[in-house]
Amino acid sequence: MEKQTAGRDNLGTLAPEFAYLNDDVLFGEVWSREDKLSLRDRSMITISALMALGLYPQLKSHLMFGKKHGITKEEAVEMVTQLAFYVG
Repeated sequence: MEKQTAGRDNLGTLAPEFAYLNDDVLFGEVWSREDKLSLRDRSMITISALMALGLYPQLKSHLMFGKKHGITKEEAVEMVTQLAFYVG
């Protein structure tokens, strides 16, 4: 998995603790535990949660991550279709 730097790139100087938690803990420690859940499964869970919570600005980047992690376009469409009936 490539190293995540979005926290540092976007808010590192303003909020260094956020950058650490985002880049090093969430994407560094949690996402790297592929022996527990695959990156593909983590992406599917994250996309579902973002949709359910209405956090659409983050959804685009996680759909791109999902594609890198093996989610096909057809599967992404099916996920969105399935979730459309459960989100507000």
